[in-house]
Amino acid sequence: QVQLVQSGGGLVHAGGSLRLSCAASGRTFSSYAMGWFRQAPGKEREFVAVILRIGNIVYTDSVKGRFIISRDNAQNTVYLQMNSLKPEDTAVYYCASHIRSYSGNYFYLAENNYNYWGQGTQVTVSL
Repeated sequence: QVQLVQSGGGLVHAGGSLRLSCAASGRTFSSYAMGWFRQAPGKEREFVAVILRIGNIVYTDSVKGRFIISRDNAQNTVYLQMNSLKPEDTAVYYCASHIRSYSGNYFYLAENNYNYWGQGTQVTVSL
């Protein structure tokens, strides 16, 4: 069993920055993919970014050039650095891990393809 504990988030003005952290239990952290999703009010949860077990990184188009996903294997932690934040980035952000299946070109997009989830953290971007 893996536990993911999130920290960070909060309220920031547009153009500001925040960093989210997700600390994972388990001794083989470096061997599994870590992703971030978000859910805005009234919308479905959507993919934000993933760092795969081989190190490849994928971002959704709306955050490219503004968000950076990284991991510290010594600390069993994945980060999401969010810069140039916009009001439309307002959402509850979730980290996720352990992709079940690597079949298909966009396997990392499906939230039901991840086994473990963090508790979620609110990010609010004001004008």
